[in-house]
Amino acid sequence: MGIKLTIFIILYICAAVLGLRYYTHMLQLSSYQFQGYFRFLKTTVTKYGLHAGAAAAIFGAGFFEYAEALEETDMNKIATGLFVLAIVFLALMAVMYIPKKAKKKFVVTKRVQRLFITYAILFVIVALVAVICMTLGADWSAGKHAVADFFVAAYIGFLPLVVALSNLINKPVENRINQYFIDDAKRILKEHQGLRIIGVTGSYGKTSVKYYLTTLLSEKYRVLMTPESYNTPMGIVRTIREKMVPTHEIFVCEMGARHLHDIKEITDIVHPDDGILTSIGYQHLETFHSLENIVSTKYELLDAVDEKAKAEGGQHLKFANGDNEIIMANMKYKDAITYGVSEGCDYRVSDISVTGAGTTFNVTTPDGETSEFNTKLVGRHNVENIAGAIAVAASFGVPMNKLRMAVRRIQPVPHRLELVRHGAVSILDDAYNSNPNGAKVALETLALFENSVKILVTPGMVELGAKEDEYNEEFGRQAAGVCDYIILVGEKQTHAIKKGALGAGFAEDKLFVKNNLTEATQLMYELEAGREKVILLENDLPDNYT
Repeated sequence: MGIKLTIFIILYICAAVLGLRYYTHMLQLSSYQFQGYFRFLKTTVTKYGLHAGAAAAIFGAGFFEYAEALEETDMNKIATGLFVLAIVFLALMAVMYIPKKAKKKFVVTKRVQRLFITYAILFVIVALVAVICMTLGADWSAGKHAVADFFVAAYIGFLPLVVALSNLINKPVENRINQYFIDDAKRILKEHQGLRIIGVTGSYGKTSVKYYLTTLLSEKYRVLMTPESYNTPMGIVRTIREKMVPTHEIFVCEMGARHLHDIKEITDIVHPDDGILTSIGYQHLETFHSLENIVSTKYELLDAVDEKAKAEGGQHLKFANGDNEIIMANMKYKDAITYGVSEGCDYRVSDISVTGAGTTFNVTTPDGETSEFNTKLVGRHNVENIAGAIAVAASFGVPMNKLRMAVRRIQPVPHRLELVRHGAVSILDDAYNSNPNGAKVALETLALFENSVKILVTPGMVELGAKEDEYNEEFGRQAAGVCDYIILVGEKQTHAIKKGALGAGFAEDKLFVKNNLTEATQLMYELEAGREKVILLENDLPDNYT
């Protein structure tokens, strides 16, 4: 085997494997959903130049090497030149796809392993077709080699689509495997007599409420909660199969949704006894398509609780955030227990006071008892979420004196307006899943830090469909009224924020646009403030948003 051919084969394999790894990572970040994956592909079309160049050079080199219409010397020169060009393109592709540090690491799961097996099978098929073409009759050598080279070139040229095709091919197998795990989780729940399942959902606030509720209920019960952001069907199934033990008395199950009827898919697995609806807002509009679909999907949790109450009888509780206008405008359950600062809430919050040590507030229960609570957390949104947890825990019989102590112990949820101090710099880490309401709340919290230089670092909000620019522009206007400096991450998705901020009169010399979070982080520390700095990190887009 010639040296050139050996180099070509090695580089072809390296470029293909590294490229497949990269696109599989992006598919994984898109939850193996085609909509998110193809949205990502649309944002990275510049990468495909190397794919196209390599494919064209491979095809051309093979064709001209066997073209009978040219003089031999001309034929060899053209073929050799294209062959070398193909090697260069493949080398550049391999370098481009060398793994870099990612915000969310690529996890080689069993599903990923099965995808790579499918990639290999597809390549074997391509190679067999090429070999068959090469062994055909000698009366059309240029044509047969052209067909053979086309298949070899097409694999590397359409690498992102190879990943999508493999995902589609594997879908029936993945569905069967997932169904096995789902059935096993259902069996575990069915055999777990006396277990109380509390579902938690909402456009925002659900993870915080889940953590707070688990802390409060643990004063009286053995509680299992879905960890971190395990709020998809398979994440919940995994929690049940790997973490649940017979001594658990309550399962606090966070339920996430990006599409219509996603919550029903989860409730059909766990059949919750009780449910808490933390919020409804304009999040994931890109996949929900309308607010009506969001409302319908979020209410599927309370619908499931109501259906179970009718089927089994007994006490099945529904809780809802009484401060959320969309929830209350669409409320269809008169027996829902509400919480919040609004007049008429069953568990009503009052007398909120914020100090350097945290927040103090009162909660009045439906029977008129008022208790004072203290938490190290700041911001009205935290009080709202804690009030929801208090409402549930009190309804489950946890005494108020124990709840007061438990609220003092509540820890910030990582990356959800978590306050972190670095010397004279305070960081409000709100990196997870920014949405219009959450962004507004984050700015309101930032405004609480008086006599401090306030800095916003953000890449903006995504997955808001046709209203994305409108909401980001409004975010920019809101930020202009609070911040001393604004650092935007990525010019492409932050133009609307910049427009809103400058339109609201924000000083252009105090607004910066950086290419990535590393550059933004460096700048936020370098800014000379003269006073204590408070930095709000609002949202941190994963690697499939570029």
